[in-house]
Amino acid sequence: MPFSNSSDLSPSFILAGLPGPEGSQSWLSIPLCSAYVLAVTGNGAVLLVVRAEPGLHAPMYFFLCMLAAIDLALATATVPRILSFYWLGSREIGFGACLLQMFLIHSLSAIESTVLLAMAVDRYVAICHPLRHAAVLTNAATAKIGLLAVARGVLFFLPLPLLLLPLPFCGSRLLSHSFCLHQDVMNLACANTTPSVVYGLTAILLVMGLDAVLICLSYILILKAVLRLPAWRERLKVFSTCIAHVCVVLAFYVPLIGLSVVHRFGKDLAPLVHIVMGNVYILVPAVLNPIIYGVRTKQIQRRILSLIHVSDR
Repeated sequence: MPFSNSSDLSPSFILAGLPGPEGSQSWLSIPLCSAYVLAVTGNGAVLLVVRAEPGLHAPMYFFLCMLAAIDLALATATVPRILSFYWLGSREIGFGACLLQMFLIHSLSAIESTVLLAMAVDRYVAICHPLRHAAVLTNAATAKIGLLAVARGVLFFLPLPLLLLPLPFCGSRLLSHSFCLHQDVMNLACANTTPSVVYGLTAILLVMGLDAVLICLSYILILKAVLRLPAWRERLKVFSTCIAHVCVVLAFYVPLIGLSVVHRFGKDLAPLVHIVMGNVYILVPAVLNPIIYGVRTKQIQRRILSLIHVSDR
């Protein structure tokens, strides 16, 4: 049924779900629930380990804690609502709740992108200017970068829901994903959405796009510095300190680019593709980030194994 947020006291959208018989929806939700449990467990463990291990009280691991907190917040802002749809059949999401969820998803993604850029700068300073690393990236500077990342994400993406707030919505209420994204909601409006289109694209380019360019520039400079080292073994040893960060960057930007491509060119694709890509975008970084750093960081490995050993007694 058509609705408008000016005439309907409680407009709502319909969340998209995985195809299949209604009785099988709870079974289809098992992989999603398992991924959410892994994300919460892994990122929670990272936060606890870094807090408990004095040897990890360094800028790189404080940034890792920021990533873990962001991934926890992003997954929690979306997955429980999706699971309530599969388990309780609650497909509708109110207009205000949808705008809030949309803001959280986009702002948290922007904050994560900024933190990834800060981690790239940390690697650049540590490799290219090692004598200045302790002076440049102090704990106070790390805290200021975290606050700047939060302010940047909020200020750039707060206008997105505000631009959609006065628009009328009519026709289909069905979203393409199991949660609310700006472009998805905007496409359901029956009014001129040019300001939303222009601002949304500008915000993404000035945040995620600019961050991606600067991260690439940082690694070009790192590679130049590494290649100036005399021995291949020394080059590999130095660059190995960046492998975990490179993997985390790929885990964030590849799903982001994939989701953007699906939105831009995938209008004729099956609904399943949109739903799966959306869930991948939300959950893949949250699941992979603690695994990547857990594998690459011996202190985290030892602490987690000691916690497991204690819990088994």
